Amino acid sequence: MREGWPNLSAVNTHVRVVSDLRFPPALVVVLSCALLVHTGCGALRHAVSPTKFDVVVLNGRVIDPESQLDGVRNVGIVGAKIAMVTTGAIEGDRVIEARGLIVAPGFIDLHSHGQDAENYVLKAMDGVTTALELEVGVGDVDRWYAQREGRALINYGATAGHIPARMAVMHDPGEFLPTGDAAHRAATDAELAEITRQVTHGLERGALGVGLGIQYTPAATRWEVLEMFRVAARFNTPVHVHMRFVGLMEPNGSVDATEEVIAAATLTGAPLHIVHVSSMGLGNTGRLLQMITEARARGLDVTTECYPYTAAATRIESGMFDDGWQQRMGADYHDLQWAATGERLTAESFARYRKTGGRVIGHVIPESAVNEALRSPLTMIASDGRLEHGKGHPRSAGTYARVLGHYVREEKVLTWMEAVRKMTIMPAQRLEQRAPMMRNKGRIKVGADADITIFDPERVIDRATYEEPALPSAGIQHVLIAGVRVVTDGKLVDGVTPGRPVRAPVKGGRVE
Repeated sequence: MREGWPNLSAVNTHVRVVSDLRFPPALVVVLSCALLVHTGCGALRHAVSPTKFDVVVLNGRVIDPESQLDGVRNVGIVGAKIAMVTTGAIEGDRVIEARGLIVAPGFIDLHSHGQDAENYVLKAMDGVTTALELEVGVGDVDRWYAQREGRALINYGATAGHIPARMAVMHDPGEFLPTGDAAHRAATDAELAEITRQVTHGLERGALGVGLGIQYTPAATRWEVLEMFRVAARFNTPVHVHMRFVGLMEPNGSVDATEEVIAAATLTGAPLHIVHVSSMGLGNTGRLLQMITEARARGLDVTTECYPYTAAATRIESGMFDDGWQQRMGADYHDLQWAATGERLTAESFARYRKTGGRVIGHVIPESAVNEALRSPLTMIASDGRLEHGKGHPRSAGTYARVLGHYVREEKVLTWMEAVRKMTIMPAQRLEQRAPMMRNKGRIKVGADADITIFDPERVIDRATYEEPALPSAGIQHVLIAGVRVVTDGKLVDGVTPGRPVRAPVKGGRVE
């Protein structure tokens, strides 16, 4: 064999191995070359130049929280995958010049109620590439996924929801949240058995966990809550829970509520994810975080999330505003804002809207609670967002840009690396045991999905307000999903639908 030439049997072995992984042909070439260089084929180390990439992102500051990479790199994309991350020169059919910009994994929103085209657009403009309905969840899992297949701008997924199952079994007239028996009546043994069957079936059909909004079903007994945890434990999948109580009172405050769900997770062994810890805890947020820390120290699989606003939002007819809400929240009527008009409420308008129903914004979260939650290494970022005909809470459109612009750049509550970690790798890791495809999201590395968000650290900021909640964020320059550009130069790309389902693998009618 001539000195300096590669061993051709080694070449063939590497190509066969990479080909067996069923990557696109062009990506096979790139990965094979990378393998050969790594294993010491000397001439190839210098002479092989892989084919052009489909897309290249050049000269950007790449932040990858899994590897802790924070440096200028070029990123090559072939098909739907990242094929190279390098300091060397690369070429592509399409070029994104990212000098002065941060190149991050696409943001993953674990708590996104807005699962329609209107909300997906604003999510993409906020840098979100995957938006999941995990708190309330859905009823007919197969139907929900089928409705979005091939038509979604961004990636999507859902849990099997206790609320929709309870509403169906108890014939509740509510649309999204219960307003009748499902909210206010205890289930019979037969009804609980049917609720359990429906949630179990949803998990068998690939739902991402169990969604449990206890505060919206206050008549659900602790035994019913335990039954939902038992179902999740059988599948070793998380319960994403909106806890029973909010706020400061004891008993029946957020400390009691946290104790209930930690006890349920301990008894059953189910993983636990507590939603929006700062809006549940209010002035008790630090105590809730301490309880979660102590539970984790004893081996419990429990995680949590927060959003970067001092206001919450929900349906005014929900159980959250049952008698005693002022004491629980430390708030009054003037702290409530009617989403449809922007008006602050009075006792009279509160009573009127409570009868008709609708969305209300509650300015009830202390800024200190927001800062404490954001600083905690326990928390992920999640929006809890949903706009209806352009009305609602600005978190639907601005959560991620607000964290980056206000809490990183302006207030320095977090570093860029810390913020990106909370938006990407942490939510990906929360789900990857249930949905192995998430192991390829939340990262900038070879073989990862080409879900990428590129933003200007000097300009990124939320623009949505409580009066105009549908204003898109600024400074999110480019967003790619599965290698397809959905935002270019800060503008939405029309006519693309690269969003894919995030779902547990299903085979033969049951989860694999």
